[in-house]
Amino acid sequence: MNSSLALSLATFIYGLSSVFYIGSFAFKKPILAKPGFIVLVIGFLSNTAGIIIRWIESHQMGYGYAPFSNMYESLVFFSWAIAVLYIFVELKYKENIIGMFATPLIFLAIAYASLSPDISSKISPLIPALKSNWLIAHVITCFLGYAGFALAFGFSIIYFVKSKNSDAASIFAKLPSWDLIDELTYQMVVFGFLFLTIGIITGAVWANSAWGTYWSWDPKETWSLITWFIYAIFLHLRMMRGWHGKNLAWVSIIGFMAVMFTYFGVNFLLSGLHSYG
Repeated sequence: MNSSLALSLATFIYGLSSVFYIGSFAFKKPILAKPGFIVLVIGFLSNTAGIIIRWIESHQMGYGYAPFSNMYESLVFFSWAIAVLYIFVELKYKENIIGMFATPLIFLAIAYASLSPDISSKISPLIPALKSNWLIAHVITCFLGYAGFALAFGFSIIYFVKSKNSDAASIFAKLPSWDLIDELTYQMVVFGFLFLTIGIITGAVWANSAWGTYWSWDPKETWSLITWFIYAIFLHLRMMRGWHGKNLAWVSIIGFMAVMFTYFGVNFLLSGLHSYG
């Protein structure tokens, strides 16, 4: 099996998992979420295999680098990071209904990598700036942070859906309690904030070794800092009286929009030192 096949299978399997979770929610059949979780784990294993095989393939081609260097590879890892984090959350809290809001994010990330005509999956030699061990630490920590923010975004959406459909007979009645949604959102933001902070620090060290400066106000650096401040505000507001529920959900959603612009908008709309991404 090659990496393309493994990752294509992961895309299909994640999509199937999403169908199970959405079907469980839409048709009020909680039992469908159980095979949805099993399928999700299988997709995660295929995703993991694809990353490992791609790493091996790069060595066989004489390039020998960790597969985190371009948009395709980062999206593949992004889906992997969301999957592993969500699997942990479901195993810990036993609330499989929230999979309806998490699995589509996993599927969309890897599907966009596989299907977008603007993204190449070709294994190519690294440019000099990317030939650094700091690249691995920087990408892994940033995308673990992004995964936490993605789940926080999904949980924030639940808050609005539940609040608009609180009728006991509604399909939304089985959603987790307000307190659990609020706590999950907070925990995912804390997780994401920690790893984004480490990612920014490792990125600065990498930048210094590649370009001779720790910070150059490159568009991606600037938007990473903006994103960091938005989530810092979230954590600060969480400590204040009266800031919970919908109010914080809005901050979480705005923060994830900043994450998406940092990830996609900067690459496609702005030029800078990270344009190769």
